[in-house]
Amino acid sequence: MANALQEQLLKAGLASKQKARDLKTQQRRDKKSRIDDGSGVFKQEVADQKRLQAQKDKALNEQRFAEASERGQVRGLITEFTQFAIKIPTYAEVKFNYTLDNKIYSLYIDEKLQAELLKGQLGIVRYEDKSYLVPHKLAERVKLLVPQWCGYLWQQDSAKAVVVEDDPYANYAIPDDLMW
Repeated sequence: MANALQEQLLKAGLASKQKARDLKTQQRRDKKSRIDDGSGVFKQEVADQKRLQAQKDKALNEQRFAEASERGQVRGLITEFTQFAIKIPTYAEVKFNYTLDNKIYSLYIDEKLQAELLKGQLGIVRYEDKSYLVPHKLAERVKLLVPQWCGYLWQQDSAKAVVVEDDPYANYAIPDDLMW
């Protein structure tokens, strides 16, 4: 019926074919825009997902950057403790035991190195199945960055012994041969 009115207007010359086509196109567009198919909600969800993905990507990039710099520090630390490691004498007679990850490792050193280890001047770092004697400050840095590599490090806090007032053996010295 709408077409009948349109045809009458065309025959009378009050409208042109082009105007009729433009009117149909405009009516279809208006009809589509009035229909709420949930696309606004969908667009909002897509925008939220993009925003969340951008945040995740930014956090991942920051984490990768931090890991890369940490790996750089770890690589530098490895080269540093291999470079500054104190050479272990080949014919040492004193066996020094230390624990790392619930395993007991042994290292043969001389009396001078044993004294320095027990005074806290040296530490032991174990990396790739090899033990390194390193200065105390370097061993502390290794313990901060990669604690699973630090085999022995004398801590002043752990050195404080519990003093018992009624200890009957307080006046007796502990012999050196009891080192395990």
